[in-house]
Amino acid sequence: MDTVSVNKFRDNLKSYVEQVVNKHIPIKVTRRAGQDFVVVSADDWEREQETLYVLQNNDLMKQIAASIGSHLEETGYKPTAEEVDEITGV
Repeated sequence: MDTVSVNKFRDNLKSYVEQVVNKHIPIKVTRRAGQDFVVVSADDWEREQETLYVLQNNDLMKQIAASIGSHLEETGYKPTAEEVDEITGV
């Protein structure tokens, strides 16, 4: 993450906004006499919020863990050759 002063950020606002929105690179803006802040695109913010929701949802995390376990153990559902042909359109 790039770090810039609030003065540099203000002077180059358009180019920094383009970087954040188009390249999905957040920017940390530092202030001499105050708290720093981060500029991030709305799409990136929403994606991060969705990730946090999933990580905080215990039931969903258990389902994911069970799914990974069955995948690794190869105990999940296996379609028949006919079902694979139907799915792939062969």
